[in-house]
Amino acid sequence: MTVAVETGLWQLDPAATTVALKHKTMWGLVTVKGAFTGVAGQGEVRPDGSAVGTVTLDATSLDTKSAKRDEHLRGADFFDADNHPELTFAVRGAELRGADAVHVDGQLTVRGISRPQPVTARLAGSDASSVTLEAEFTVDREQFGMGWNQLGMMRGLTTVTATLRFTRRDA
Repeated sequence: MTVAVETGLWQLDPAATTVALKHKTMWGLVTVKGAFTGVAGQGEVRPDGSAVGTVTLDATSLDTKSAKRDEHLRGADFFDADNHPELTFAVRGAELRGADAVHVDGQLTVRGISRPQPVTARLAGSDASSVTLEAEFTVDREQFGMGWNQLGMMRGLTTVTATLRFTRRDA
C-alpha cells in the first residue's frame, strides 16, 4: 500500500522530533551519544508528489550529558558554533519509492562546508495533518573540517539518527 502525502506546506514539530548522533571514541571502545535540542524546519510537498525543505540544527544545542565535552564540541575543533551557529540539511528533492521508502537528495552544511548527502528515509506515519520520517545515515566529519583526533582516539564515521515529524501549515 502506498501512502500519499498531502501537497502543501509543512512545519517541523520540534516537540515530536529527535536528531541524535553517535561516534566511537577511545579507539572504538566508547560510543559518545548526543542529541540536538534546537531543531527547526519546514518543507513543501509539490503537486507532483516530490518534496523540498530544510532542517536546521542549533550547533550549541548538542547535549552529550557531559558539559565539558559539549563545550569542546561547540568549539573550533568541531562545530565552531561561534562562527557557524547552525547545521543545515537542505532537501533538494525527495520522493516516495515503494510503500514507505523516501529517497532524499540532500545537502548537509556544517561549519560553512556543504556536501551532498543522499539519505533513504522511512515514512513512519502519515495522515492529513502530520507526516513522520525516520532516517539513519553516516557522516565523515573530516569532510566538514572536523579532523581533530587526539592520539588517534576518534576513528570512523558519525552516525546520525533522526525522527522528524511535520505538521500541516495553514497556507
